[in-house]
Amino acid sequence: MKKLPDCRPPQDNEVWLQEVADIKPLPEVDEPPSAPLVIEAITPSTNHKGLYNHNSFNRLNIGDTANIDRRLAEKFTKGKLKIEARLDLHGLSEKDAFTAVRDFIAYGYRLQRRCLLIITGKGEKRDPWWESHGIIKQSFPNWINHPDIRPYILSVAQALPEDGGSGAFYCLLKRQK
Repeated sequence: MKKLPDCRPPQDNEVWLQEVADIKPLPEVDEPPSAPLVIEAITPSTNHKGLYNHNSFNRLNIGDTANIDRRLAEKFTKGKLKIEARLDLHGLSEKDAFTAVRDFIAYGYRLQRRCLLIITGKGEKRDPWWESHGIIKQSFPNWINHPDIRPYILSVAQALPEDGGSGAFYCLLKRQK
């Protein structure tokens, strides 16, 4: 084994004093800053007030295609448009489902998606008459007319059986300007 030279390593304090020996302190200034720092208001990425005017939008009903052209409406209602994103609401509470739908539609709009599929489910069969009690499915038509959601939507239609049938909806979003 090789013997190391017999020298003492410098102490931390000695090294520090050598490094800072030629540093001069800044002159003290008693002047206040010329102006306070002002941060302008942060604006959201989507201007809801610009998109939504209570007088400019009619109530949107499921299957209503009056505000889109005939060819697009035909493709949309027949399920021939490419579904670009899906949201499954099974197992969510009504409040969580509404929040998920609102965020999903806004996010889809920001990503410039056109056709979305929202699966609400058909509801549970609880009584002997086999009536459906799907609270999310029943609430969905009201949700699409909410001021946070309606500005993004052109049309909503019932999904075809292969996409969920009566427990799912196609949602056609507006194009970004």
